[in-house]
Amino acid sequence: MEAKKYSSYAQIDRELEILQIEKEISYQKLVFGVKKTKESFTPQNIVSDLIGSYSAAIPYGAIVSTAVPFILNKAVPFIKNWFAKRKRGV
Repeated sequence: MEAKKYSSYAQIDRELEILQIEKEISYQKLVFGVKKTKESFTPQNIVSDLIGSYSAAIPYGAIVSTAVPFILNKAVPFIKNWFAKRKRGV
């Protein structure tokens, strides 16, 4: 890779500004990716992903795919609250 040749300090400053903006964009993409990854690791998402992949493998997946989200939406918050109360000693 050949080194760039600049004819003025203004060109250098402009190039540095562009690089700084590109760096900030890359950082924000990284932060967004980490945030989305953290959101995908909730207990409800993990269980629904596991059951979703399991229900796709069985022929009666239509029944499972409609019943499982309903059960998960009711059971996961209940279990989560039960564990939270158990930790507090209530």
